[in-house]
Amino acid sequence: MLNFLCFAVLLCWGVLISQTQDHQVQVQNHQTQAQDHQTQAQQCSLIHGSMSLPVLQRPGNITLGGLFSLHDAVLETDLSFATLPAAMRCTGFNFRTFRWMQTMIFAIEEINRNASLLPGVTLGYKIYDSCSMPYHALRAAMELMEGDGGVGEVGGGLGGTCSVSVPVVIGDGGSTQSLVVARFLGVFHVPQVSYFSSCACLSDKSQFPAFLRTMPSDFFQVDALAQLVQHFGWTWVGVVAGDDAYGRGGAQIFAEKVQKLGACVALHEIIPKNHEEAAMATIVADIRASKAGVVLVFALEQDAGALFDEVLRQGLTGVQWLASEAWSTASVLSMPPRYRSILLGSLGFAIRRAHIPGLQDFLLRLHPSSAEAKLDPFLRPFWEAVFGCSLSQGSIVPPCSGKESLGTVRNIYSDVSQLRISYNVYKAVYAIAHALHDLRGCEAGRGPFPLQACPDTDSFQPWQLLHYLKQVDYTNAFNEETKFDENGDPVAMYDLVSWQARADGQVEYVTVGRFDQTVSVGRRKLQIQETDIVWSSNQTTAPLSVCSSSCFPGTRKAIKPNLPVCCFDCVVCTAGEISNETDAIECVRCLPEFWSNPDHTACIPRQLDFLSYTDTMGVTLLALALTGSFCTTLVLLIFACHRQTPIVRANNSELSFLLLFSLTLCFLCSLTFIGRPSEWSCMLRHTAFGITFVLCISCVLGKTIVVLMAFRATLPGSDIMKWFGPPQQRAIILMCTLVQVVICVVWLAVAPPTPHRLMSHENAQIILLCDEGSALGFSLVLGYIGLLASLCLLLAFLARKLPDNFNEAKLITFSMLIFCAVWVAFIPAYVSSPGKYTVAVEIFAILASSYGLLACIFAPKCYIILLRPERNTKRHIMATADKRF
Repeated sequence: MLNFLCFAVLLCWGVLISQTQDHQVQVQNHQTQAQDHQTQAQQCSLIHGSMSLPVLQRPGNITLGGLFSLHDAVLETDLSFATLPAAMRCTGFNFRTFRWMQTMIFAIEEINRNASLLPGVTLGYKIYDSCSMPYHALRAAMELMEGDGGVGEVGGGLGGTCSVSVPVVIGDGGSTQSLVVARFLGVFHVPQVSYFSSCACLSDKSQFPAFLRTMPSDFFQVDALAQLVQHFGWTWVGVVAGDDAYGRGGAQIFAEKVQKLGACVALHEIIPKNHEEAAMATIVADIRASKAGVVLVFALEQDAGALFDEVLRQGLTGVQWLASEAWSTASVLSMPPRYRSILLGSLGFAIRRAHIPGLQDFLLRLHPSSAEAKLDPFLRPFWEAVFGCSLSQGSIVPPCSGKESLGTVRNIYSDVSQLRISYNVYKAVYAIAHALHDLRGCEAGRGPFPLQACPDTDSFQPWQLLHYLKQVDYTNAFNEETKFDENGDPVAMYDLVSWQARADGQVEYVTVGRFDQTVSVGRRKLQIQETDIVWSSNQTTAPLSVCSSSCFPGTRKAIKPNLPVCCFDCVVCTAGEISNETDAIECVRCLPEFWSNPDHTACIPRQLDFLSYTDTMGVTLLALALTGSFCTTLVLLIFACHRQTPIVRANNSELSFLLLFSLTLCFLCSLTFIGRPSEWSCMLRHTAFGITFVLCISCVLGKTIVVLMAFRATLPGSDIMKWFGPPQQRAIILMCTLVQVVICVVWLAVAPPTPHRLMSHENAQIILLCDEGSALGFSLVLGYIGLLASLCLLLAFLARKLPDNFNEAKLITFSMLIFCAVWVAFIPAYVSSPGKYTVAVEIFAILASSYGLLACIFAPKCYIILLRPERNTKRHIMATADKRF
């Protein structure tokens, strides 16, 4: 029994120990699970909430996230990764961005009061300061994704399943910040609507599927800037860009567009983010060296301000500044007087502005003593920056009195005259509100999602809201249509603003034009009122910005080696080429029958060049021909009147009359060479010349033969003259002439001379001349004349010393020497003479040889007949012969 009791006690004790151990194990398991949940929560918290960033928030049924660069920089902290990072400190409070944030709150409160838009739903907000830094913007975005039982959950997120507190984010302002945030939010398909990010890269939906904006893409702004450059004929433009996505992307697109329009980029400089002094000095020095009259600054207002500080330091003037929309209406540059000397006259594009009723009163409501100020972490630094006082105790800065009022201060924050980005924020809030309204108004069974499902209005997913945001299309209170295209971009419309001085010395943004991307095809997208523009340095006309001055009509551009195409020399078009436009790339050759005018600006008909009766040369040759013909006719009349005298009857008077007749024809045939060539004149001139000259030379040849045979006949027993009587002489002349006639007939039948138009590439004349047709035929005609002339010269030379007081062979010898000399000289002169001078040379040869024959053969006889009649006797002529025999 005792043993049993001992066993029972031991058994109970073992069970008790076992149960106690099991309980301890269970407790340990529960503790381990709790620790796991706590660790998981801590991990999610570390990812989303460990940054301890200041936040301005207000609860609502639906909370909208907001990212605004309320400060311009972040003080760097030690990121050793060994300890949790210290709280970030931002510096350089931005009044302009603070106004944008207040505009978001104003729009949300206005919607909450609107009974027709989102009835029964209150919008809240959760706003962070991104401090103008990408990594700080990412931290703020991660804070916005922290789950706190909000409207939706994003599965598969960092650290497990984490719910998100906001279904949509408004912001950020800078393109670089938005790039980082958009990549992060895009993973979870959380829609992001930016009000100031304009980088064209953000339109890529494959990289940024959830990104939308109310700010037009830089693609359209650059298009407007390129058209502005083209409108004013600027071909040498400098570009200075900020070292961020906005500046680099916009400047690159601008450079590509202006180059397609024929302009060149004189320089392309990047402003470093640290605004290092040496780098800024180099940029301004490069601007001066480039001699660009127009420079585009595609940068944020902070970067532009750093550039203009260096411009002032170096005293650079005479530059027409073009502003991108980031600083085209920036009060931080227009209000300080020091910038006005260089920026007055600046020209740039700004997004459309609007007057938002009630906004200014809303902005001026702020005060540190108000109830909402305790929940606003940004009001204190704002107030201290505005009034230059401190709300903290023990500060070296004078304490605030509490009587300060925003209504007494004129600054960028309270200036509502240029509500452009603020208007974008306003439109972004309303676009989201309309999307939420459409989402909540979805009818069951008619939804846009699979199986025509509608989203759960109490717990919708961010990607569902994104769908409705893309479909937003409404007309706001300012009669402007708000919608997004397939890239999430709004309709692009810009104002062209000119910086001009008011009477009080302040800068005024005067609208001098508009750019509207929606205009119909065929109309100009850019409209400019040039008369309203006041240019830099108070010029009344647009400045000139070219590498080389324009080439006027009549010249062409010749590119300078190793320089851009906009740097060139102006070269006068060569003869026969024209350019009738400014900056012609090449000259155009005129049509064959046209030639360039003296200025090389138009093609005019070529002048017809031929030996006409109105030319001085033509008149001179005509006079010589007619004079020769008259003299020959006169000699013929003298011989006819004295035909019974011995000197006329000597050597066959019939041949003399025939020779005079042929000489008359030789003089007259030269007239066929004068005047505009025609088909008949071309055939007549060469054949008439050939036949008449052969007739003339045949007569001279007959005379020479008669002289020779006459002296042979004086020998005793000689009857040779019976073979060279008048019939035989006529036969010789006829046969010699007939050969030439046959040659000419064959020539005309086979390849007759025809009119020809000779157009040279070196002069402005069309030379009208006769083409010989057959060079062989022309050569035979001249060759036959030369053969007869040579034979005649030989026979006359042999008979020159025959005894006679009046030996005609001597006269014939001289005449033939002149004839042959003229025609031997004619050949090279004919070949080398240009244009109408070729014809003139031929006429001169005809007249010279004809005058030579007339003078040498008939002048001595006329001298005796008219002046020495006592020698015109048979005895005197035969005197030498009588003495000899």
